[in-house]
Amino acid sequence: MRRRRLTPEDQDIWSRYTRTAEALDPPRQEPLDASPPVPNPDPPAPQVRPFRLGERAKMRNSSHALAPSIAEEVRAAPLRMDAKAHKRMTSGKLRPEGKLDLHGMTLEQAHPELTHFVLMSHAAGKRLVIVVTGKGKSRPAEGPIPTRLGVLKHQVPQWLRMAPLAPVVLQVSEAHRRHGGSGAYYVYLRR
Repeated sequence: MRRRRLTPEDQDIWSRYTRTAEALDPPRQEPLDASPPVPNPDPPAPQVRPFRLGERAKMRNSSHALAPSIAEEVRAAPLRMDAKAHKRMTSGKLRPEGKLDLHGMTLEQAHPELTHFVLMSHAAGKRLVIVVTGKGKSRPAEGPIPTRLGVLKHQVPQWLRMAPLAPVVLQVSEAHRRHGGSGAYYVYLRR
C-alpha cells in the first residue's frame, strides 16, 4: 500500500495546529559552556556508622536435641490417678504408708530391693509408698561426654515402668520436700 501525501488543505490545518500547541517534552537547551565537568580528584571518604560485630546476625535456636531432665520427664507423665489425690500427694499432705531407702546402694543391689518392696506393699494393700534414691553426688567430669547426676534417681522411674512393676504402679511423682524432695519418689499403687 502506498502512502498518501498531505494535500495543501491538510498542510494548512497542520501548520495552524503546530503554532498553537505546546510541546509535552520541550527541547533541551545546551549550556553555552559545553565543556565536560571536571571530576574531583579525591572523592570524600564514605561515612561508616558505628557498629557492633554480629548485630544483624539472626538468632538461631540450638539445633541440639537435649533430653529432658528426669524431673521434667516424671512431671510430664500422664496423670492416671485422681487429680485431687495427686494434688494432695505432691503437696505433701498424703502420708506415705511405706518407705524404701535405696540411698548408697548399687544398681545391682537396688533393683531387686525395689521390686520386692513394691510387690510386697501392693500385696499388703498399701496405696502410697516412698522410694528414696538420693540426689546423687556431683563429681568432676572425666571426659567429653556429660554424665547424669544420680544414677539411681534416673533408673528408678524406668524400673517402675517395666515389668513386673508396671501393672501394680499407677503413678510416679517427685516427692514433696518434707518427704525427701527431689531425692525421693512417691509411688502410688493400684488397688
